[in-house]
Order: sequence, then structure tokens, then C-alpha cells
Amino acid sequence: MSKALFVDTDFQKTWLNQLESLRETIEQNAKKHDEGAYFPKQNIESLVNMGYTALSLPAEYGGGGQSVTDMVLFQETLGSMDGATALSIGWHQGVVGEIYEKKLWNEKQLQFFAEEVKKGALVNRAVSEAQTGSPTRGGKPGTTAMKSGDRWVINGRKIFTTMSPALTYFLVGVWIEEKEAMGFFLIHRDTEGVSIEETWDVVGMRGTESHDLILDQVVVSDDMLVEVQKGPRGGTLNPWIAHIPSCYLGIAQAARDYAVQYAITHSPNSISGTISDLPNVQTLIGEIDLLLKQARHVIYSTTTLYEQPEKRELLINEFGAVKHTVVNHSLQVVDKAMRLVGAKSLSLDCPLQRYYRDIRAGLHNPPMDDMTISKIARQAIEEKKES
Repeated sequence: MSKALFVDTDFQKTWLNQLESLRETIEQNAKKHDEGAYFPKQNIESLVNMGYTALSLPAEYGGGGQSVTDMVLFQETLGSMDGATALSIGWHQGVVGEIYEKKLWNEKQLQFFAEEVKKGALVNRAVSEAQTGSPTRGGKPGTTAMKSGDRWVINGRKIFTTMSPALTYFLVGVWIEEKEAMGFFLIHRDTEGVSIEETWDVVGMRGTESHDLILDQVVVSDDMLVEVQKGPRGGTLNPWIAHIPSCYLGIAQAARDYAVQYAITHSPNSISGTISDLPNVQTLIGEIDLLLKQARHVIYSTTTLYEQPEKRELLINEFGAVKHTVVNHSLQVVDKAMRLVGAKSLSLDCPLQRYYRDIRAGLHNPPMDDMTISKIARQAIEEKKES
């Protein structure tokens, strides 16, 4: 079963066709970007130029007004072309979607930023720090903002700043002592004191160039303080995090397609026909497709339920479960694809090894597996106590 089963609208068909027009270029460059850990600048520029990055803006702000299901369809498609491109742009899509759906900022800020996005601005949250780990675990940021007159002075270092070479704005999480709360400042990359230290040297998602963001005596105006929150991020329902599993589902689909193509064309002289005729190979293909069916039904059924407002209050831990299920199923898909292809899958010329490394990174995107399982367990316990 492919994502085509979930394509229902002309809007979806139009944008899927537009994205498919980029496939050849994106796929051709994926190996180069991975090997050199180069950011896929051309891919991102193409997406910006076609208006893709304004899709998460509601129509009332001049955007495309895409739904969460739309985003999942589109991000899965990009993931099947190149994981680094999909994950990079996915953060922008998810951040913008959450901000405008939940109206996290005041109206003046929303209007200003909508105009920036329509002009091609890219944004991502900069939250993770070496000393706190994942921000969803509730660690207090070491990055600080101190009031100085009618301005704020910000100092700190952020890690895992995905898409750092292309971001126009950083949505920086800080600790505000006088408010005893975490805040987010919208900071333009050209602001004095903002710099990028190129620290990204990892085995997976290499092309995202998720370098460190340095903030050294960065001075911003009070209207750039866009969010103030008590407690850790991740405590409320955010369906826009579905961009994360969407990306990995797309990568898994690419691995599946490569393995099946290999099976129907590889014909060693020890057999007649191709290896697709062998029972053990057919078992692997069947297991791969079963995993993909399960993953797709989980993610698309959840987003479809979310789009029914009366069902939303029931979706307590579903999006965490989606991320857990899809990423772990995708890892199994690539593992089975590599078993089917054999030792060739370890060659640097074979994309399967890149798919495996890229999907492995998904285990470390939020929410973390242990937190998802813990929340599901606590929900079960509380529901039973109340029954």
C-alpha cells in the first residue's frame, strides 16, 4: 500500500506533482550531500521558490492553509527523495504550522512573520543544549535573556540547529530569570552576536548541517519575545511534529523500492530467473510491505482523526505513538531491505546504507521512545483508576 491511498484532494494532487518534478535533481544530489556533509541548498531554494514553505501558513495570512495530513503526504514524498532535505524543510513546516494553528504569538507578531515567510524566510526552533539534552525532558536552558531597558541581552549556545546554513530566523529557547519561565525569541541570523560554529560531524542526516548556534551578547527588542511558557515543551498536543515520522516513512519507502527493484533484476547464475522467485526473498518483501502498511495506517489515521475537532481531546499520546511506531518500523524496513540485497547494501555506492544511517537519526528526534512509552503507561493507569 502506498500513500496514494490517502490522496483525496486536488490540492494534494497538485502539490505532489510539483514535488515529483524535483525528484530527479534531489535524488541525483543526495549521495554527494551525504558524503560531503553538504547542505542541500539547491533543493531548499527550489522548495522556497515554488511556494512550498508558505503552505503551513493559514489562508487568512496569505498562505496555503495545508492540513497536517497534507504535510504528512508532502513530507513523506520528500523523504523518499532525500532524508536530509525532507527533515530540514520539515522543521520549518512544523514550526510554522504549530505557531499559527495555536496562535502562540500576538496578532502583530503573526502578521509580521507571515509576510516574512511569504517572502521566503525560513525558521527553526533552537532549543537543544549539550547540558540539558532533549528540551522535552524539561531541562532548564543554559541560554539566558536579561532585560536591559526596553531590550533583551541573550547569551548561550544551541546544538542540533538543523538547516543552520539556510535559516533566516532562529526561534531561540532561553531561560528568563525574572519571569521564572522559558521564553522564545525570534532572532534574525544577521543580528550582531549571532554566529554558527560548524560542529556537525555525524553518521546520519549529514546534509542537514545541524551545527551549533552561538549567541554572544545578542541584543533584541522586546517585541521579539514571542513566547513565554511554564513547564517543558511537549506537554501539549502538537500534531505538527508528524513531519518527523513522515520523513522517515519516506526514506523507508525508498529502501523498499530499491530492494524490490534489486530482487526482480538480480539473477545470479546459481538459479534460473531472479531472486524474486526465492521464498526467503519473498518473505522479506512481504514483511517489508506489512511494516509499511502498519506505519502508514498509524500516521494517516491519526492525522485524519485530528482533523475532526470533536476527536482531538481524545488524542492524548497518539502523535508520540505515531513517531515511535513509524521510526521503529522504518528501521526494520531498511534492515530487511539490506538483508535482501546482501553485502552490496554496505557499499557506499548503495543508497541503502545511507537510508539506514539517516533513519537511525530518527530515534533521537522528539519525542523520545522511553518518554512516549512512559506517557502511554501513565495514561492507562490513570484511566483505570478513574473508571
